[in-house]
Amino acid sequence: MDYFKPEDGLPKKVGTYRAVHGMRIDPTKVEGARIFRPWGWLVALIVSQDIKEALEQDQITGAKFIEV
Repeated sequence: MDYFKPEDGLPKKVGTYRAVHGMRIDPTKVEGARIFRPWGWLVALIVSQDIKEALEQDQITGAKFIEV
């Protein structure tokens, strides 16, 4: 994980997540959740494969899917 630093010029974000690399989801720990947001990381929204496919079928725009 990368965190915001003072030199990034965003004082309110210092110490918060800037980027998450290599995220992996353990299905045994999400208790069947099909959509959730990781704590402290407001940028990412995690969805299950079936939700991803439904969104693609409905031709939604503005989403980028990255497998985790």
